[in-house]
Amino acid sequence: MAMIETFDVRKTFRGRRGSVEAIRGVNMRVDEGEIFGFLGPNGAGKTTMMRILTTLLEPSSGQATVVGYDVWREPGKVRTAIGYVSQSGGAERTATGRENVVLQARLYGASKAQAHKRAAELFSLLELDALADRKVITYSGGQRRRLDLAIGMVNRPKLLFLDEPTTGLDPQSRAHLWDEVRKLHNDGTTLFITTHYLDEADALCNRLAIIDNGQIVVEGTPDTLKRQIAGDVVTLGLDAQDGVLQQARTLLNMQPFVRESQIEQDKLRLYVERGEEALPTILHTLDDANMHVNTIALARPTLDDVFLRQTGRSLRETAN
Repeated sequence: MAMIETFDVRKTFRGRRGSVEAIRGVNMRVDEGEIFGFLGPNGAGKTTMMRILTTLLEPSSGQATVVGYDVWREPGKVRTAIGYVSQSGGAERTATGRENVVLQARLYGASKAQAHKRAAELFSLLELDALADRKVITYSGGQRRRLDLAIGMVNRPKLLFLDEPTTGLDPQSRAHLWDEVRKLHNDGTTLFITTHYLDEADALCNRLAIIDNGQIVVEGTPDTLKRQIAGDVVTLGLDAQDGVLQQARTLLNMQPFVRESQIEQDKLRLYVERGEEALPTILHTLDDANMHVNTIALARPTLDDVFLRQTGRSLRETAN
């Protein structure tokens, strides 16, 4: 079953200085049981698209169904079937964790007894029992995000939207939240996650779409996308003055083992066959041309290489 289907969804914001097309013809499908990642830099359109899918923002044109319901004709049914955790979270900081979850359950129509029972279940599931009756303002960042998860899950959603779920968290809290996401997935919840973290998308997502400037540029499983870039990645740090980078690129592109090359700021990135065997030839070639290599690194392709190949820019740079 398709949990999300979109057809040529577009969103244009109009202001005094003109129009900005934030979403430009997005087509995608998310199936039941997936952890689907929406990966892209800040400002790429991830949050705008999520707000459209969760009925919080009307599109300019296009069609979309979520959990089988038309997003624009049946918004009430969509909201009943989904959970949503925004970047900023939805907890009232001066209330306790339990008060927040109980209130959310009551808003979904639960009785007082049902709301307290569901809150207890969620606090146990997310290991928040000891914090349930403390005010949210006393929670750490990781604890607040787990509480946000509890609020988003209170109605037992078939589909849970997580917008940049680990932004601002320390490594330990991020790892803990990843574990919670995997538990939800194992329990049958479908998840749609926006993120600009490469490792997060790689570690969590069964399938993902990379979005840039409001358009999906590539879609597939993390492994499939990385396999599209065959070979190894050699990154060379060179002096960027007097056209040295372009000269080095032209010179090395003549080597039969170099499949592709990209210039990124003061670095030259080469996609090569058998990188460990190619390194000596690369260094000798540049040395013979009196080009000094400051740094050199050999690695397997990453999702950043996928983004760079599709857009000509590094996702690591655009995400900062």
